[in-house]
Amino acid sequence: MRQLITVCAGLVLVVATPTVICAQEPDNSSVQKKIEEIQKKVLPINTMGGRQFWGDVQFFQGWKIQQNVLTKHYRLLNSSDQRYESGTLEECQKRLEEIKQAQQLKPMQGKAVILIHGIIRSSKSFEKMKRACQKTGRLVVPFDYPSTQCTIPENAKYLEKVINSLKGIEEIELVVHSMGGLVVRSWIAQQTTVDPRIKRMVMLGVPNRGANMADRFRSNLLFKVIFGPAGQQLVTEANSDFITALPTPPFPFGIVAGGRNTLKGYNPLIPGDNDGTVGVSSTRLPGAVDFILVPVLHSFMMNDPSIIEHTLFFLKTETFRESGKAQPIPITENKTVP
Repeated sequence: MRQLITVCAGLVLVVATPTVICAQEPDNSSVQKKIEEIQKKVLPINTMGGRQFWGDVQFFQGWKIQQNVLTKHYRLLNSSDQRYESGTLEECQKRLEEIKQAQQLKPMQGKAVILIHGIIRSSKSFEKMKRACQKTGRLVVPFDYPSTQCTIPENAKYLEKVINSLKGIEEIELVVHSMGGLVVRSWIAQQTTVDPRIKRMVMLGVPNRGANMADRFRSNLLFKVIFGPAGQQLVTEANSDFITALPTPPFPFGIVAGGRNTLKGYNPLIPGDNDGTVGVSSTRLPGAVDFILVPVLHSFMMNDPSIIEHTLFFLKTETFRESGKAQPIPITENKTVP
């Protein structure tokens, strides 16, 4: 009889134990359940391109909120460009807050580097540079803006919103390609006081004094359609007051130019040495703390291994060469591009 009671008691214990464990399970899986609840509200949808019609307005740990330049509505994307929300800015911000809590995303802190593409391009053009910067421990902000749909000052407004959204970040560095550098200088022109967190910038093939190719084709209908209003602002100093009026960055910046280091560059249509798109002389903005010339075409600068190495070294030391010998461009250098 005693043996029977013991066996029955053991069976009760064995059966009851899973029940107790199951009763505790909701507490242990609450985070996963929150994530599932959010996913039920809206399944992530892969975006279908159209990058030239969207501008970033907010960034947080790989998540970004963008605004459509035509419809003015917003969308929330993850780092894989999957859409989690679409509608008003408030709706996207609310969804982002829910995701922050569900995924227990930590506040941003430390250093961030903003990668800014040129005209007709997107942040995807910086993919190799992005990975290299991430390896240094920096938070990488791949900035997108509607380069062919808005003027340069209008695109600078998008940059301002993204910079303002980097709450908790202590230092900000900029790596810019082509027209992206003019967007930064236009943003500076719009500021009463430049954000003190901006510490340094690397310019890759930036037409700081305008682009001869824009002079040549600005009246062409196809050029106008493809490059939009910003394309008309890329003309040289001799043909426009816009670039001439842009300020020199008040923080340290270095310039990387592409060219053959000969009297003639890659493109015979551009006077002097050039990278195929921008003349070396046009990149030389007085005030730069260092300058370096590399034999790389304009469109491939962002992903060239040697340029990536020079860029990372400048972000660390504010010089491009390991020798530490800089080639600054003096403020007195004011020669207009021919």
